[in-house]
Amino acid sequence: MKKTPSGGTYKRGVTGTSVHTTPKAKDALRAAQLYYLQDMKMEVIARELGTSRSTVSRLLTHAKRTGMVSISITPSANMSALLGNQLAEHYGVNFYVVPTDGSMDDSELLVRVSAHAAYLLGDIVSSSMTVGVAWGSTMQAVSAALSSHPTHDTKIVQLNGAANPVSSGVGYASDILTRFGQAFTARTEQFPVPAFFDRASTREAMWQETSIQRVLKVQQEMNLAIFSLGSAGSTVISQVYRGGYLTKDETQELREMGVVGDVATVFFDKDGNSSSIALNSRSTGPTLDSLRKVPTRFCVVAGRGKLAAVRGALQGGLITDLVIDEGTALALLDG
Repeated sequence: MKKTPSGGTYKRGVTGTSVHTTPKAKDALRAAQLYYLQDMKMEVIARELGTSRSTVSRLLTHAKRTGMVSISITPSANMSALLGNQLAEHYGVNFYVVPTDGSMDDSELLVRVSAHAAYLLGDIVSSSMTVGVAWGSTMQAVSAALSSHPTHDTKIVQLNGAANPVSSGVGYASDILTRFGQAFTARTEQFPVPAFFDRASTREAMWQETSIQRVLKVQQEMNLAIFSLGSAGSTVISQVYRGGYLTKDETQELREMGVVGDVATVFFDKDGNSSSIALNSRSTGPTLDSLRKVPTRFCVVAGRGKLAAVRGALQGGLITDLVIDEGTALALLDG
């Protein structure tokens, strides 16, 4: 039993099974037993295994990712928990406030928050679910932090297209989808369309195609949608603003219309409204009305640059569960 950074406690367990038969798996299991169960330092473990400290670190990471190590957290009364309760009461959604020490930059916050979101998803995603996943800088970080949580008959579907005039976007979105699929042993459904069509009429025509309708039908079956909020004001600039998806004129138009953020390339204003934003008629992301019908809408946000986007999304009822860093949560509570 050890202390978490937030003052709570967590228990770590190591599971040895007959499937861990490769030399790497055996070393990872042995390293995990020594580190988690016997509280030995990495330097001592390295000497015992006849290897380096960096190799021990990689073995411990392998042990967590392959399910040899399980972690359960019991939060105690602390600032993050109290803050989360206050925000949950005010906004009527589930808040998961990630403790931070105030010295982290936005890149470090992104890693911390994404790791916590990935941990939570291990309990949220279960068998026979249909899970929609957006792409973006935050989703890339979340997907990289996922560990193995096998399910059966689960589907992971891409929420919006990724191609743009600069690149196909296929590799970028596919990597995220693949990591989710591997973590949950799920079937993946890519969405082979651009992020934005040149004309709204093209989108309407494509939506009649059988191959596109098949993916749209899977999206309609979603139990869970996982996304972040795009924002031009974030220090870690959202992919939609830096990846060649928008022209300068389009970015300026969004600013003039009071756009504060987007979900899966569907833009909204400070009230969470999207209907008056012309660019949305060319977007391939789900309409916000259809998104609101998804039972669980799991959003991950790091950094105060996304504060306006968070407020707009909460105002518009776009989120049911929000993972957020402590600093941004405090700013949100302060109004």
